Amino acid sequence: MVFIISRISKKCAQVALGCSRAAHQTALRGTIKASPQLAALTPKVRAFVERSAALCEPEHVHICDGSEAEATTLLQLMQQQGTLRRLPKYDNCWLARTDPADVARVESRTFICSENERDVVPAARAGQKSALGNYITPTDYEKAISERFPGCMRGRTMYVIPFSMGPVGSPLSKIGIEVTDSPYVVYSMRVMTRMGTPVLDLLRKDEQFVRCLHSVGKSGGIPGWPCDPPRTIILHKPDENEIVSYGSGYGGNSLLGKKCFALRLGSVLARKEGWLAEHMLIVGITDPKGRKRYIAAAFPSACGKTNLAMMTPTLPGYKVECVGDDIAWMKFDKNGVLRAINPENGFFGVAPGTSIETNPIAMASIFRDTVFTNVAETSDGGVWWEGMGKAPESLIDWKGQPWDPSKKTFAAHPNSRFCTPAEQCPIIDSEWESGEGVPISALLLGGRRPAGVPRCWRRAPGSMVSSWAPACAPRPRLPQSIAVKW
Repeated sequence: MVFIISRISKKCAQVALGCSRAAHQTALRGTIKASPQLAALTPKVRAFVERSAALCEPEHVHICDGSEAEATTLLQLMQQQGTLRRLPKYDNCWLARTDPADVARVESRTFICSENERDVVPAARAGQKSALGNYITPTDYEKAISERFPGCMRGRTMYVIPFSMGPVGSPLSKIGIEVTDSPYVVYSMRVMTRMGTPVLDLLRKDEQFVRCLHSVGKSGGIPGWPCDPPRTIILHKPDENEIVSYGSGYGGNSLLGKKCFALRLGSVLARKEGWLAEHMLIVGITDPKGRKRYIAAAFPSACGKTNLAMMTPTLPGYKVECVGDDIAWMKFDKNGVLRAINPENGFFGVAPGTSIETNPIAMASIFRDTVFTNVAETSDGGVWWEGMGKAPESLIDWKGQPWDPSKKTFAAHPNSRFCTPAEQCPIIDSEWESGEGVPISALLLGGRRPAGVPRCWRRAPGSMVSSWAPACAPRPRLPQSIAVKW
């Protein structure tokens, strides 16, 4: 499953991602030893892998198959590198500590590239900057790549991750190929997406996929967590189905199937193809009479999507089941019913504030087969974070130092995370992997605004963005829209 990349000249390493097929073949001629795995890739996938290898100059390239044996090898490697520590208190749980400068998404360095700036951000007054996104020109996009990526993977392995956003083979799903030099990313993508050989098999029928290039960068940072925070950048080119991320290993910046693909590129694909990519949870609610309805709920980050998706009802006879806690892809079917899938395969949840009192379902999900990042470690090989309960007497904080509560510092980073397979959730819905999606009966819109939102709406907010259809037009069966304010 491995083929060797020999050293490539500086000139060849600067072959751009978007270069022509002829150009990349010229650049790589004689530099890759033949292998069945390379030859077995479809032409477009192979071209992307070869261009990426020419640019980044890895020592090896590994085609990921998603197997248990591969996962075990990755865990052993990350232990040797100091990236992960085993947590003996739990079953197959691990702790990662990042560089203190690499702990969250970097919105200020996240850019969308398009020929037309207005496709990305609205027009702002002179001297003002839009708060709704960051635009980068095609010229600056290519410059950012050429300044960072040439030779950035020297001495490392380039992993090729074929992944599906949504159930493999579903008409609502999309395929991506992420190349990365981070085993932490590979293992996390195994949790958060459906990845491996079945996806490559599917690409033989249809070669459409999103290209995702990631590198932690040239780093002199802490052992076990290479990164390049001063030069971190996350780039998107929707018109070419391309995502590029450099300098960060943190999940929000490196797991490119998540926000980058599922929401940013997903929203552009959805607009072109007639569906929706939304920052929404999906739950099924069954009433005492056995009638089941699915709802999708839109809330910004840190507004309680995961807690709502894993709600334990207090009303007698009601049952809540979780389809997804973060992202929904939705499309009307041939009968006019709005159907939704969760394009993800796991939960990438914020740990602080999660407890038996606030989210017992999450707590029942996360203590096996989970990677914890930047939480505190207990003396018996467990984990702790603020809001979990009373702090133990002895803790190692998220930076790997003994925690002194008198100093009023955080034991766990406020953005510390757990990465857990969705199938472990005790209330996971039986239809959560349905290829056709679940039927949505209502849309819930909410947030955390201290002012400016009326407590009551005379009409649903959705009515303000709709128009009356002509009599001859087919009428989709729209779900209800309900606005709430915590």
